[in-house]
Amino acid sequence: MKLGISIRNMGPQSTREIISDCAICADQAGLDSLWITEHIAIPPDDAEGSGGRYLDPLITLSYLAGQTEKIKLGTGVLILPYRPPLITAKLIATLQELAAGRVKLGVGIGWMQSEFKALGLDLRKRVRDSERVLRFLTEAFDNHVVTQHDQPFIFSPRPVKPPILIGGAAPHAIKRAVKYGDGWMPMGLKPDALKPIVEDYKAQTKAAHRPDPEVVVMSGLPLNDPGRCREILEAYDDAGATTVIHGQKYDEATELLDAISQLALMT
Repeated sequence: MKLGISIRNMGPQSTREIISDCAICADQAGLDSLWITEHIAIPPDDAEGSGGRYLDPLITLSYLAGQTEKIKLGTGVLILPYRPPLITAKLIATLQELAAGRVKLGVGIGWMQSEFKALGLDLRKRVRDSERVLRFLTEAFDNHVVTQHDQPFIFSPRPVKPPILIGGAAPHAIKRAVKYGDGWMPMGLKPDALKPIVEDYKAQTKAAHRPDPEVVVMSGLPLNDPGRCREILEAYDDAGATTVIHGQKYDEATELLDAISQLALMT
């Protein structure tokens, strides 16, 4: 099982110096992946902890791709209904090429009503809109020439498609993951709750003649208690997780740098 770290691309912790220091440290420590999230329009009454400041995930990962060498670069998660299919595919393909194939594309359907309203989007259509983007991503990465609005065109650059990890809760996210994805990204599920869902997910992928899926779990590990931390990681491994991503609150880079060092000892 692989280990990764969540880096804050929001609030006062999202300066170029802090995100660079944390990403470089995680890369040099040998962690498998780093992950950042997405919000695009935070209302004033819901801005505690971030001040409404969020860096765009794809641009941020492009910046970090130039700062790092080996670590995989993940979105946890990119909100699909916010994004037009063709432009999104172009941005992802560009990032994947410039990052030398290190992108892991965690995606979700969104939930924050205020963001949908700010974007002029209908929250009730988010599943339909998300699946439209997923279908186009598959088409674009699988074909040299693709068509949108009855117009064929060359999709280039066209690097290897990054693994698509579907975020969200079972059973709906699992159904989407089987149909469109290469894996599933549950948020904060404990190992005992995760295990039966993963068993069912793997059975569905097998029945659909799909490869064994990734299961990337976002969680907070008790790094101050190494023994307990190892027990939890072993439980996640037994439950079928392929990667565990540690996330925590921090005010200064030194706090996350320390966490990265402790996490590296668990690999």
